[in-house]
Amino acid sequence: MSKLCRQVSIESPGPALRECVFSFDVPVPEPAMYGARIRVVYAGACYRQTRTRSTSICSTSSVSSIGSLTGELDSFSVYPSTPAHLGFRDGALFPGYEVAGVVDAIGKNAEPLDGITVGTRIVLYPYEGVPHGYAEYIVVPDFKCLVKVPDSLPLSVAAMLPTGALLAMNTVFTASECLKSVLEGPDHKDSATVLIVGTGGLALWALRIATHYFSRRPYQDKVHITVATLKDEGFAVAKESEHIKVVQWTEDLYEKQLIERTTDACAGPVDVVMNFGTTSRSLHRSLQCLAPGGVVLVTEDVGDKLLPKFAKKAEDLGVHIVVVPDGTIQQLTELVDLVARGEIEPPPHSVFPAEEAAEVVRKLCNSEIHGRAILKFQDID
Repeated sequence: MSKLCRQVSIESPGPALRECVFSFDVPVPEPAMYGARIRVVYAGACYRQTRTRSTSICSTSSVSSIGSLTGELDSFSVYPSTPAHLGFRDGALFPGYEVAGVVDAIGKNAEPLDGITVGTRIVLYPYEGVPHGYAEYIVVPDFKCLVKVPDSLPLSVAAMLPTGALLAMNTVFTASECLKSVLEGPDHKDSATVLIVGTGGLALWALRIATHYFSRRPYQDKVHITVATLKDEGFAVAKESEHIKVVQWTEDLYEKQLIERTTDACAGPVDVVMNFGTTSRSLHRSLQCLAPGGVVLVTEDVGDKLLPKFAKKAEDLGVHIVVVPDGTIQQLTELVDLVARGEIEPPPHSVFPAEEAAEVVRKLCNSEIHGRAILKFQDID
């Protein structure tokens, strides 16, 4: 009989937060002929985007036992207000795949890269066709999707990098390309302004990565960053740097007041907005804060949902909406190195046993967890 291991699948949470976390027993897979089997140690609490939940259940109907954790959610008292994952704090819970672990076995015909061997600490680049859910053991088809993790970098921190941090990094890199035209184009300015919307994990990563890159040439002293936050979250962001301005987007104010408050804090209209909000309201507000020719950067999941609705509005305002794709494995390799060397400090994170995944998702959706949530599957110490 094949050995079994545990798998946890997190689907996109609905308004009722039910039927979004599932636990399965699956066979321990054999390593791919040209790849490797990975022993998962930590995984970021990301959800998997699906068209219908029934499809995700059917896709695993062959496993030996299926135990839904959603029944546990029935006893939870979920706040009746709009769940956090539908608004700005979506930066704490987002779609993706984040795994850090060690190489457990190597395929017979595999040609390991970068000195990777059994026992090597790695982080997995979320390639097309990553396994469904997080299992204690997963198989990768080849070594091109593996990035070595230095001993100086805790695997719990490495697990935050493949989706959230990498997406934030690519957003900053995309912003830098936009800023080049502002600072070096025909109608160039002496300085440029960047607005980061949100204070969840994505926005905090973007803030720290942007601070790192924009403090160096050719952007040194030329790029000014402001963060738009909700309620009292701004006080924590204000501690990031004395050069970072903070504006609170208090939802009890009229839109016109919030836009005026934002442009006042930024000393005028904004050149680039990194919008990590997920609502129509946040995108609409961001567009109206832009200078002529300005750019709002949004993630792919938000762009797919809102771009058709706001394309005409952006055209009328003379501004642009740019959808930022996931980053590259080269960027992930660079990011691992920067964090390992301490040049970029990771945002706060908390580690929870994988068995508590359903409770973790509930807390994330109600903003009860500070920073990123990381699931621990195994202890390798």
